[in-house]
Amino acid sequence: MLIDHWPLVGLRLSTPRLELRLPSEEELAALGELAAEGIHAPDRMPFLVPWTDLPPADRARSVVQHHWLRRGTWSPQNWALNLVVFENDQVVGLQTIAARDFAVLRQVSTASWLGTRFQRQGIGTEMRAAVLHLAFTGLNAREAMSGAFEDNPSSFTVSMKHGYEPDGVERHVVRGRPAVMRRLRLTRARWEMRRRVPVSITGLTSCLPMFGLAESAEVSPADHHLSAADGRPHQDAGKDEEARRRSRAAGS
Repeated sequence: MLIDHWPLVGLRLSTPRLELRLPSEEELAALGELAAEGIHAPDRMPFLVPWTDLPPADRARSVVQHHWLRRGTWSPQNWALNLVVFENDQVVGLQTIAARDFAVLRQVSTASWLGTRFQRQGIGTEMRAAVLHLAFTGLNAREAMSGAFEDNPSSFTVSMKHGYEPDGVERHVVRGRPAVMRRLRLTRARWEMRRRVPVSITGLTSCLPMFGLAESAEVSPADHHLSAADGRPHQDAGKDEEARRRSRAAGS
């Protein structure tokens, strides 16, 4: 079975409203179609690589190709987990968590996007809570990084709810014009003070070696749910750099 060779297909993050997981091929197609419908206003560009400027059909194809690329280039030293976000079994967006040399640095970064019709409904806050719980509770991360361009206040609102703090700026050229990205950093201590969304994780244990980990530092190796409610286990390269930059999104 595929899960025997690629255990990430069994990983699930669940919140009161959402489920985050790897998609089936048909669900990946639905994600591409959602991107083709639109993600942001035409006069804005929240991405470092302006892939949303592509025509709708090409934009949908690029989503599919990017997902395949990140699976194909996965290694424990350099990984990016592209989780499709579902609300009531409907595809609403994408949430990425990524890291380089995670076993040593214990640092992750996040990126995300939502289809236009699913924005401003609190989904962005909840899906970020899910991957932060995976990072800090499931993988024992020390800190999480994020960032957004200065003209994206909604992204900063999401980050501030989770306790991120300013971490400097980066200057980029986007669409041939200068753009300033404000970096943000979240430590484990601040995350613990701010976490409010209950999150459960299933299927993580068999995935740990793929993240460069022998075992979870906070829980036993037996398969279980990890819940944010109480923090205890419950029963129950050029193309590579382009891919990393492409997935960094406002609202991450």
